Amino acid sequence: MLQTLSRRFVLPLALITASLGSLSLQNASAAQLVPFTASYAAEMKKVPVNGEANHSLSANADGSWNLNFTAGLFVARLTEESTLRADNGQLRPLTYRYDRRGLGRSRSDKLDFHWDQSRVSGKYKDRSVDLPLESGLLDKTTYQLALQQDLAAGKQEMHYRVVDGDTVDDYHFRVVGEKRVTTRVGQFNAVEVERVRDADAKRQTTLWFAPDWQYLLVRLTQVETDGQHYQIMLKEASIDGQPVIGEQPK
Repeated sequence: MLQTLSRRFVLPLALITASLGSLSLQNASAAQLVPFTASYAAEMKKVPVNGEANHSLSANADGSWNLNFTAGLFVARLTEESTLRADNGQLRPLTYRYDRRGLGRSRSDKLDFHWDQSRVSGKYKDRSVDLPLESGLLDKTTYQLALQQDLAAGKQEMHYRVVDGDTVDDYHFRVVGEKRVTTRVGQFNAVEVERVRDADAKRQTTLWFAPDWQYLLVRLTQVETDGQHYQIMLKEASIDGQPVIGEQPK
């Protein structure tokens, strides 16, 4: 039972990076990145569990950036990390690493983006990966930054070409409205975004981003194919060293 819970819970937590982490963009058109840290608490069917996710963006001395995500439940642990550059207003992933340890089968994946050779190479589930590198291609964490960039630019419908395992998939998102969202650090005015899937898909993912805080992800919900409901809620964050604090309920 514990093994099953770990697999079902830690993987949805990855949606914060894979769904969508908490990056800040000061100038969307120039893709100017700002360092941040954010932590999220998780609930399953509205029952608090010992789950937490942490997300951060930090600058490197060579001008590249590290986007890091960790999530844990019980003794299971998941880590995703990307290095990337913002070149001429375009986000370019350089490396992507995925590592899962603990209950169940452990796994390590890696991708390297060779922009000078127009190839993506690496390993996925112990299989070799070798794909053509098309313009605008992203990995499973950096597409979040593009999503927040496009939200800041006022877009309502977004498509991204993403290396997902050993294939390239189309990720489709749509703005559905605005909503007042309550988190552990207060209330935020948020843009509500849904992941658009096939008409017969049972999985549903909804995300809320705070425009007043550079489109920080403040909440995420997902309904799995078996009907299980997960929620991830912001509990602490800072953007460029400034604490993120929402309004207190009246």
